[in-house]
Amino acid sequence: MTAASQHYTQPANPGWLRRAEFWLDQRGKPAWIVAMILGFMIFWPIGLALLAYMIWSKRMFGKSCRNRHSNRHAAFQQGFNAMRPSGNAAFDAYKADTLRRLEDEQKSFEDFLQRLREARDKAEFDQFMDDRDRKAREERETGEIENA
Repeated sequence: MTAASQHYTQPANPGWLRRAEFWLDQRGKPAWIVAMILGFMIFWPIGLALLAYMIWSKRMFGKSCRNRHSNRHAAFQQGFNAMRPSGNAAFDAYKADTLRRLEDEQKSFEDFLQRLREARDKAEFDQFMDDRDRKAREERETGEIENA
């Protein structure tokens, strides 16, 4: 496996078939097997096509699960490497300041999203109350007209 294939990212605007393939690859061999079985159950040529593709692309008999585990381990290790000091005090201070600033921005953004959710909830509740009041008023008016 090359270094380029370990850090593969999805293209900017892939089609639905590429997105499905990427999604299944992220979940490993069991997801491909479930997709193949569902393909056979829905329409047998779909399942057969998936089986042929799995064999042709070496997803069926490859070591994709082991590679996926090693990729996760490497990403986990890389996360720890980002936190260790570099030995350069100026760079470490800059990195700490940048990380603190990003954490503050993230907190501000999360607070903003919370305020948006609360505003949306309040607007939906106000609309519900207005609809309820309008229906009650219409029922009262209809009842008064029928009684007259």
